[in-house]
Amino acid sequence: MRKKKKALKAAFPHTIPVLLGYLFIGIAFGILLRDKGLGAGWAALMSTLIYAGSMQFVALNFFAGGWSLASIALMTLMVNLRHMFYGLSMLDAFKSMGRKKPYMVFSLTDETFSLLCSAQPPEGVDKDSFLFCMALLDHVYWIAGSVLGSLIGSLIPFDSTGIDFAMTALFVVIFVEQWKAMRNHLPALAGVGAALLCLGLFGPDRFILPTLVLIAGLLALFRKSMAQEADAS
Repeated sequence: MRKKKKALKAAFPHTIPVLLGYLFIGIAFGILLRDKGLGAGWAALMSTLIYAGSMQFVALNFFAGGWSLASIALMTLMVNLRHMFYGLSMLDAFKSMGRKKPYMVFSLTDETFSLLCSAQPPEGVDKDSFLFCMALLDHVYWIAGSVLGSLIGSLIPFDSTGIDFAMTALFVVIFVEQWKAMRNHLPALAGVGAALLCLGLFGPDRFILPTLVLIAGLLALFRKSMAQEADAS
């Protein structure tokens, strides 16, 4: 128990940016879900079992009807396909986590993946427990924000137009934090360049999958040079 508390205490400061982002984004989701006629119970259930911020925002459109199960499945696959890349890149990090491993794979949101890749436990803190606590804290933040947003939406009705921009704002904050933390900016530049190129070629509705494939190819191509630079630093 002492080891878990120590890991939780060490993990919490690293999750503060996600805490602030997830609370506000979760509130936005809860408000929009309330606009669809679904209350706090549904917000908690979706955020606990689905736990995919962008997909949950997309799922709000499903409640309007007119979507077949095949269309919903395909849309979900396209939106969340990037998580496959996250999971593959974390296989070594999770291999010693035992029963926690399925949850760690499930909890790989964009922001949690970013934290797990960059944060290092302090001396004397178990690494597996440290990573698990960061993932769990992020999940709790998202659930709490969603439920809070649903409750706020039921008490204070207002125009929710544009509130889903909170997700974009969090992505920008995470990107800036990673840029400042990492000395090698090649992965970030590859991501931005690939996204802009694919956005121009395929349009805003179809650029995500080719962007991911292009980024994976670029990182694989320059993997050795990036590893040598990291060893040199």
